[in-house]
Amino acid sequence: MDLGRLRTLREFADRGSVSAAAKALHCTPSAVSQQLRALQAEIGLPLTEPAGRGLRLTDAGRTLVAGADDVLAAVDRAESELDTYRSAPKGRVRLVIFPSGALMLLPGLLHRLAAVDGLEVGIRDIDMTPPEVPGLVADFDVVVAHRDEHAEPFDSERLEVVHLLREPLDVALPVGHRLAGRKKVQPAELEGERWIGVDVGFPVDDVLRSLAVRTGVRPNVVQRINDFRITEALVAAGHGIALLPRYSVETGPGERLVRRPLAGLRAARHVEAVLRLGASARPAVAAVLAALHAEVAALTGAGGR
Repeated sequence: MDLGRLRTLREFADRGSVSAAAKALHCTPSAVSQQLRALQAEIGLPLTEPAGRGLRLTDAGRTLVAGADDVLAAVDRAESELDTYRSAPKGRVRLVIFPSGALMLLPGLLHRLAAVDGLEVGIRDIDMTPPEVPGLVADFDVVVAHRDEHAEPFDSERLEVVHLLREPLDVALPVGHRLAGRKKVQPAELEGERWIGVDVGFPVDDVLRSLAVRTGVRPNVVQRINDFRITEALVAAGHGIALLPRYSVETGPGERLVRRPLAGLRAARHVEAVLRLGASARPAVAAVLAALHAEVAALTGAGGR
């Protein structure tokens, strides 16, 4: 089978449309359609079928995509084995990370990566939801993503998922709040509070909704803010309470808010690096992953576990 056609099929599967695959491959939609038709003729089975005004994969197409992942991963591994002859990781690695993760990890991470000769890392911050991660993997070498620990994990059959840390979510309260003096907060004690949440579909909102399911305490979300620094300011000013990730929020003497863990419940988000299969075998990508692990260990003092 032609590797170029397999790559075209994978791009179509990852991106969901002929036009999106064409944009990623820097060609025309008609060229993508031609490649798919040629592959279909080579296989002798229909790989796509009409779906509204577009196309979708057939069962045979989905099976071939899984096989294509294995073939292309093997090619990537072969190419990476050639890279191992180099004395040090070289080249450019494209990394994307969610904003609060960037705030938490990037300052130290960039110092670590600057010490690796010949390695260039291009970084973007994107406020991503878990369903958007596979599409980002198609564009970036490393996607640092987050998800509710009770949510479905990322698809490890088509993606490589590297655990970085479990970050607990604490209740953030203004100084002087009736519960600020507690070591831990019981979920039932939060009934009737005004919550500052995040947009629906983002991991912290998933945690808040799962807490409601598990405890029966329905949160009254009065504002939805995705920037935790803004949320901190609003909590400190007494406009509500919030769930905030432990390592992304700085509190100490003189701070205007306090953090308290929830009693009797596990509330956290998992921070993970998500890559295409075989990508971590490339020395430059492996160096980035090693730097991420080192930064997490320095941040948590426990390797992120």
